[in-house]
Amino acid sequence: MAIQWKGVMPAVTTKFTDQDTLDLKMFEVNIKAQLEAGVHGIILGGTLGEASTLTDDEKSILISTTIDIVKGRVPVIMNIAEQTTKGAIKAADKAKKDGANGLMMLPPMRYKAGQKETTTYFKEVAKSTDLPIMIYNNPIDYKIEVTLDMFEELLELDNIQAVKESTRDISNVTRIKNRFGNRLKILSGVDTLALESLLMGANGWVAGLVDAFPAETVAIYELQKAGKIKEALNIYRWFLPLLELDINPKLVQNIKLAEVATGIGTENVRPPRLPLEGEERKRVLEIIENGIKTRPSLPNYKALH
Repeated sequence: MAIQWKGVMPAVTTKFTDQDTLDLKMFEVNIKAQLEAGVHGIILGGTLGEASTLTDDEKSILISTTIDIVKGRVPVIMNIAEQTTKGAIKAADKAKKDGANGLMMLPPMRYKAGQKETTTYFKEVAKSTDLPIMIYNNPIDYKIEVTLDMFEELLELDNIQAVKESTRDISNVTRIKNRFGNRLKILSGVDTLALESLLMGANGWVAGLVDAFPAETVAIYELQKAGKIKEALNIYRWFLPLLELDINPKLVQNIKLAEVATGIGTENVRPPRLPLEGEERKRVLEIIENGIKTRPSLPNYKALH
């Protein structure tokens, strides 16, 4: 399946039972809610997916389960976050064998690689697979920036096709467009900058709070794409306090609490993460409850295609 790298692509959470096993029933409930809302792809194994806590077998199960649920309607993309080039090549090969349609790739984990090391890492993995790749550029959280000069070199490989843009510098969207035109697709990776990025020319949105509010997220994308900026802004302004739950070290716990509130998830996390408690939990619940209470009525955004 060719990936167009556009629209809303949820970085979905991994659902766990009370016994700390995969909760595939609730996982299916959430994926079906995403599809019903009109998302354009599903991304597995990201930070929100608690990928660092998953076994290889669990990752395979999540890919195959997702493929069975989506039935070819949208691409299924697996995140690669490894410490070694050898490990990343192996993970990419396994993702393809499991049926993934594409990859999202972080720079090497733990070691702060230099520019040449980082580009070599990405290129070696890209050469090892024919799956399309989206580079995840998040220097704030992962301490390695993929610069435009580095992308110039990376784009020599046809299957490096997109960037999850998380530098927090909104003008970087324009820099990428000016330099690469449509060769490098841009998906905003920061919920609180998503609409701004789309209006500046980003092709899509790798979203977090979509996990709890899929229809509202897709509505914002479709409305702005159709030129209905005022309508998109009205939803986005309502959404912002909730979107801010994504730019927080406890984003997984925050978003899982929101999924509980909308009926499409549980708050079970895998240790060392623990559910929120005390004042922190109270504050997050107040934001979620206020969002639910003031949830806007949505226009028929699906008719805008």
